[in-house]
Amino acid sequence: MEIDRSKLTPMMKQYFDTKEKYPDCILFFRLGDFYEMFFEDAIVASKVLEIALTGKACGLEERAPMCGVPFHAADSYISKLVENGYKVAIGEQMEDPALAKGIVKREVIRVVTPGTVLEGSLLENKKNNYLMSLFKEGDDIGLSYVDISTGETNATYLKKDKLIEEIAKVSPSEIILNDLDYKKNLEAIASLSNIYLNENFDEEYLNEEILHEYFSDEYLSRVKFDDRGLINRSLCVLLNYIYNTQKQITSNINHINIYNSSNYMVLDMFTRSNLELTETIRTKKKKGSLLHVLDKTSTAMGGRLLRKYVEEPLVDKRRIQNRLDVIEEIKDDYSLRVDLIEILKNVYDIERICGKIAFEKVTPKELINLKNSIEKLPELKSRIEESDASILKHYVGKMETLEDIYDLVDRAILPEPSITIKDGNIIKSDYNEELKELREVSKNGAFMIKEIENREKEKTGVKSLKIGFNKVFGYYIEITKANLATAKIDDGYIRKQTLSNAERFITEELKIIEDKILHAKEKIGVLEYELFVGVRKYIYDNIDRIQNVAKIIANIDVFTSFATVADLNNYVKPNINDSNKLDIKNGRHPVVESIVGEENFVPNDTYLNDDENIINIITGPNMSGKSTYMRQSAIIVLMAHMGSFVPADYADIPICDRIFTRVGASDDLSSGQSTFMVEMNEVSHILKNATSKSFVILDEIGRGTSTYDGISLAWAIVEYIQSNIKCKTLFATHYHELTDLENEFREVKNYSIS
Repeated sequence: MEIDRSKLTPMMKQYFDTKEKYPDCILFFRLGDFYEMFFEDAIVASKVLEIALTGKACGLEERAPMCGVPFHAADSYISKLVENGYKVAIGEQMEDPALAKGIVKREVIRVVTPGTVLEGSLLENKKNNYLMSLFKEGDDIGLSYVDISTGETNATYLKKDKLIEEIAKVSPSEIILNDLDYKKNLEAIASLSNIYLNENFDEEYLNEEILHEYFSDEYLSRVKFDDRGLINRSLCVLLNYIYNTQKQITSNINHINIYNSSNYMVLDMFTRSNLELTETIRTKKKKGSLLHVLDKTSTAMGGRLLRKYVEEPLVDKRRIQNRLDVIEEIKDDYSLRVDLIEILKNVYDIERICGKIAFEKVTPKELINLKNSIEKLPELKSRIEESDASILKHYVGKMETLEDIYDLVDRAILPEPSITIKDGNIIKSDYNEELKELREVSKNGAFMIKEIENREKEKTGVKSLKIGFNKVFGYYIEITKANLATAKIDDGYIRKQTLSNAERFITEELKIIEDKILHAKEKIGVLEYELFVGVRKYIYDNIDRIQNVAKIIANIDVFTSFATVADLNNYVKPNINDSNKLDIKNGRHPVVESIVGEENFVPNDTYLNDDENIINIITGPNMSGKSTYMRQSAIIVLMAHMGSFVPADYADIPICDRIFTRVGASDDLSSGQSTFMVEMNEVSHILKNATSKSFVILDEIGRGTSTYDGISLAWAIVEYIQSNIKCKTLFATHYHELTDLENEFREVKNYSIS
């Protein structure tokens, strides 16, 4: 819409000057008790938020379209806009309208985007909210991502062909790209996973000074970035973007985890979806997924870490074994497990409280929650140290109990403080002498005046002396003229007013008390805020210590969850081998079993090795459970790599570099791909990327075309795997002709599900 700026009112000019700096955002413009939106923003927001669209005189012939939301309830409206793919700039009043000369100064104090949400419905307790940055140069990419609500920061360097798998694993809410041409390649996964692709890339974001704002030179010298500097640039973009949207440097981002994607099992997006690791295919909800079965965590921090364990199975035998051993310790000590759960369920989300402290958004109540959580640390530590859990002791051995922070909050903050800082009633009176005095004054003002009156009667010898008050002079001492001649008045009495029958005086003491009484409430509010900021500042300076404790608690919570699930569901500790042999006795599907009950689930064995049992051809009628059986085998392998016990009587699991699944029929009509084409693309992807260390499950390959073509394809695929890849494969089929392969190749075995 073309607008003649010269005709606009001063306030509307100010609005446009601000909006010009944030063209890709919906601007919340603070006017009194409301955030108002105008013109195009108002039209969009009124539809999304389902609020009335009105108009405002703006100096033009037509009124400006306008809608607004109350400032105290803005968070829910902002969340709804962000959820619908919009960015919101919050334009705040920077001075008191009552004191401002001319138009009130306004500035954008924060921009809320899908990846920079700090509160509201978009932030799930047990799920991280990641903002990702990709810096692409040729076929190489520096990738970094951060959850600003917890401060967790990760970075890696990878090739372009590995990117989609990494995005599927991290599942960010928002991605910042430096290469907008590459945006088209990511649009498919972005729409599938509801990721906001950010085109607002600014060359200034490459300024490396930002790294030195967040991290010391000594720390940066120890971090191993890649030789080409792609991780550095990716991080610079990420941190500059955070600084430009949040308008501050934050101490909760203080550590970079540089990882190598080869440290984790590779799972493509089809496998994650087919195995329903964190959400079901049909409902996209956590209930019914593997995560839902495994999650018995007591804290939000543990819940987020458990999700990470599920999304990132390990491929390092030593690390897997360490997890299994510590879970075994907790599983075998029932009383320890019960005590840990009891202690942990009283621990709040310390990580996100740290995030709110870093962004100066923490409430007094949240500091009490932090204190109550810290109170549990000595109990947690001593309970583990008195147990026989030697590996678990190693975890708590490094854990601080943060007595100084507990002591500070305990001394300073009231047990039941006001909800917001501005309401007062936050700080304990004994914490500060001036505050104590002001509260005494505020509470006992009349009593203190009476006390002075009695003292002055005694001192002057005038029994009729009285202390009065009026709005012009404030408090005064009044002595009648009849008593004035005999009154013992010293130089401290200052004459203020003469009446026909009396004189009025003030004293220094009376003026001090008056000042205290009249300004006590106002001063209490200011002082409480200053004291609260001081407490917050001390905790802010110690955030890294609290975060280290939070990480240890999260790990203990995850181990306890795994141990609890293993005990409740009769899971067994798997043996992890280097011999490439997969041997599962009486394996069960953890999710299906949790629904139908263990007694109603028919268990099955799986045996594959790298010699005579590389490929199992599985036949059987419809609804006999072929897909369930194959998925269960893949999930058991995956659970073992997480370091979890598994649903079986016995499990000997090899280290697998990848799991591939091709299960079920689906099309992708939006990109012009039929069911058969989708199937062939997925199979092609598997055949190109699988190695002898991979585990592959293929279901009904070739069903999307004519019978003979389908059989030919299925036959050729099995033959190719047998001769070229030699990966452990479960191949379910309706083509009974494929059973002849057992006679041709010693590596192929037939199994039938009845």
